Amino acid sequence: MSMSMAEHFDWVSTHDAAARRVQSGFHRQIAEQLRHLIPAGSRVLEVGCGRGDLLRALQPARGLGLDLSPRMLERARTADAAGNCEYQLGDAHAWRETEKFDYIVLDYLVGYLSDVQAALENLRAAAHPRTRLCLTSVNNVWTPVLRLGQWLGAVTRQPPSNWLSTKDLVNLLELSGWEVVHQSTEQLFPFRVPLLSGFFNRFLVRLPGLRHFGSSLYVVALPAPEPLAGDLSCSVIVPARNESGNIRAALERIPVLGTRTEVIFVEGHSRDDTWAAIQREVAAYRGPLELHAMQQPGRGKWDAVRTGFAAATGDVLVIQDADLTAPPEDLPKFFAAVASGRVEFANGSRLVYPMEKEAMRFLNLLGNKFFALALSFTLGQPIKDSLCGTKMLLRRDYERILARIAVLGDFDPFGDFNLLFGAALLKLRIRDIPVRYKDRTYGATNISRFRHGWLLLKMTAFGMLKLKFGR
Repeated sequence: MSMSMAEHFDWVSTHDAAARRVQSGFHRQIAEQLRHLIPAGSRVLEVGCGRGDLLRALQPARGLGLDLSPRMLERARTADAAGNCEYQLGDAHAWRETEKFDYIVLDYLVGYLSDVQAALENLRAAAHPRTRLCLTSVNNVWTPVLRLGQWLGAVTRQPPSNWLSTKDLVNLLELSGWEVVHQSTEQLFPFRVPLLSGFFNRFLVRLPGLRHFGSSLYVVALPAPEPLAGDLSCSVIVPARNESGNIRAALERIPVLGTRTEVIFVEGHSRDDTWAAIQREVAAYRGPLELHAMQQPGRGKWDAVRTGFAAATGDVLVIQDADLTAPPEDLPKFFAAVASGRVEFANGSRLVYPMEKEAMRFLNLLGNKFFALALSFTLGQPIKDSLCGTKMLLRRDYERILARIAVLGDFDPFGDFNLLFGAALLKLRIRDIPVRYKDRTYGATNISRFRHGWLLLKMTAFGMLKLKFGR
């Protein structure tokens, strides 16, 4: 009579010493991959935790490991003498939990599930709207290698397993109420060899032609969107440098968004009388918007945006450039997308609709298209226009982004890449919102095509090294 899955892993718990030694580098690579997404101090549920090595490596503030093998759980509790995590006996198909976790990890588990869809549906109960489900599985192209590994004793004996492609996993996740925000293959060289491992697993596996051949499928998903609960307020941040003639028009054109809309002008050491214009218009204003005005302490647009966001009190934050070339009349579309839950980071795109004749010069257009392609490759999500100033997100997600990009340093004076890189690192659902790009009606652009273009190129290369090819 064939073993049950629980009996099989009870047997594995006492017969896999040799395989574990061979695979130690492989498992450390998986832990590194997941730590790149999951910050220490998170609430983590690992289903199919085995001995709990991966769960402990993630350093959760609250870690819960679930497994159907009593002997594996005994070893997990013995190894975790400090009691940093909790380990429960349970089956992913039937286990129910009202506790919510920030991350749910299924590391090489789906191949052993008797009903993958039912298990994924069941795990929705442990997810809140910002939960990320992180799933790894074997890449089918490596099946001959795994069979050779079993014959050599480097892989433990396997029961009949599900062989799922990335398309299969995406389909099952979507059927189960999850939305996929990232998919890739990892570990082109699943061994720990100095220099060689990094070259294969950080660089070669990202390249066209090789990016489908990593030994592990890696998928990140989040619960399918639902409208956000409660009434939302909005803070509109208006960075303004040398924009004196646009301040009144901005106040006349910025719409009321949500239950309460505050507009925060952040003046940036202008050469004209922008600060005086802001003070004058704010004092004279009698409309429905709540107005605030301040001067940024440092230099650059990112400093202005960060200053405004720090003072904001709204649930939703949005940047509205004071030049008004991206019309304020489009802001309700951004707000509706975020409030619906379908979008976590709303990114303006000027490259969909026809633009007015003087709105963007030809070289600027080519540059924007190039940076959009480069950023799409770097972020792993399609971005049509990386440099549109209008960007909207929830304040709580901005705070998470700010913490996440701290390790990148002060590399972006504009802020567009900071926000996009942070959103990508958190695996937020990024979506483009088309806007109609208009000619300037006052002043001249603060952007230098060549000087700032070179800076953007350096920032793009920096992002590729950190996000795409780094750990």
